Amino acid sequence: MNGLMARLPLGLPVRWLQALRAMLGARPQAEFDELPVRVHGTEFTRTTAAPVHVKGFDQPLVWVTFSLLMIGLVMVYSASIALPDNPRTGGHYSSTHFLFRHTISLIVAFVAAVVAFQIPLNTWERIGPWVFVASIVLLIVVLIPYVGKTINGARRWISFGFINFQPSELAKWGVLLYAANYMVRKMEIKEQFFAAVLPMAAAVAVVGGLLLVEPDMGAFMVIAVIAMGILFLGGVNARMFLVMSFLIAGVFVLIIASSEWRRERIFAYLDPWSATNAIGKGYQLTHSLIAIGRGEIFGVGLGGSVEKLHWLPEAHTDFLLAVIGEEFGFVGLVVIIGLFMWLTRRIMYIGRQAIAMDRVFAGLVAQGVGIWVGFQSFINIGVNLGALPTKGLTLPLMSYGGSAILLNLVAIAVVLRVDFENRVLMHGGRL
Repeated sequence: MNGLMARLPLGLPVRWLQALRAMLGARPQAEFDELPVRVHGTEFTRTTAAPVHVKGFDQPLVWVTFSLLMIGLVMVYSASIALPDNPRTGGHYSSTHFLFRHTISLIVAFVAAVVAFQIPLNTWERIGPWVFVASIVLLIVVLIPYVGKTINGARRWISFGFINFQPSELAKWGVLLYAANYMVRKMEIKEQFFAAVLPMAAAVAVVGGLLLVEPDMGAFMVIAVIAMGILFLGGVNARMFLVMSFLIAGVFVLIIASSEWRRERIFAYLDPWSATNAIGKGYQLTHSLIAIGRGEIFGVGLGGSVEKLHWLPEAHTDFLLAVIGEEFGFVGLVVIIGLFMWLTRRIMYIGRQAIAMDRVFAGLVAQGVGIWVGFQSFINIGVNLGALPTKGLTLPLMSYGGSAILLNLVAIAVVLRVDFENRVLMHGGRL
């Protein structure tokens, strides 16, 4: 009977076919959508196949990012609530000052992320070099007297009233886009050291030179690692990568050796508890370790930190993790580290998936974001735990800082766009 139905002419009206099916006793079409399921070993039954719903983006990635943002918002408020009483601030801030500004930064960053998600990766590939040029221009502008804002001896910010924009954050994104674009354009010469590496090295050197003038060696380190990671993932010869690694390491050693205060930081890291270092260059590190030690396993409870009460400098920015460790203990630290590990791994997976589909630029951009988030969080966590020398890097997505949050969320949104385009192509769609 089903064979007869299959041989009917295709031009018959739908209602005629339905009537004829009923007359012949054919089973309803819904039955053909059911799947056989084995029951009790040999008996079969049928169950209706559930429709497949294709999600347009990676929802777990969104929720993990949202969790880090909300935890960061709460902890920024907790870490900064006592700053109005700090003699160094002179009572210029209210108890909700940093909470309010951080909330505004999150709202602005969310809007920017929504816009960034709408931009196809082909467009990002075209504008990538121009974003890089814009970041260089802003790195020059911030060094102009009375334009760049100086805080704690470093000229790193351009004030726009409601937000202090940090060009080094845009430089990370600009170098990432430029490096991915560069590798796509130079695929045919990636085995030639000078032709493949020198132009990219020159670009990173220009950015690094401007950052060292501010000074901001931490951002320079992150940018160098992003560029090297993209070159390696883009297929640069392993011997060339090793040569670059030694050269970069040598450059940073020379930078540290030529700067007295950077040398003092290294010595303070090696012996933070000495009488001289404990009240000098090792002051932040020792109080960070005290905070984490006080937290023990489960912490002293939200808001119960003592170190944030004028003992630990920059508790709401560079050393936010120390406050988390004091208030939520070892368990809280493990949760935060686990979230960053999952986030980095998931972003790298999305990038690897794009490269497997011959979308090299999209894949390198996603993996570059993974390197950025993973390496910067690794450095910040290492500094807070005393495993690495003190470095002025914030914890991505969590620490107080408008421009950092803005660029972090834009980068995550572009990764979500990569995943969205991957899903469209895997289901036979077109971009």
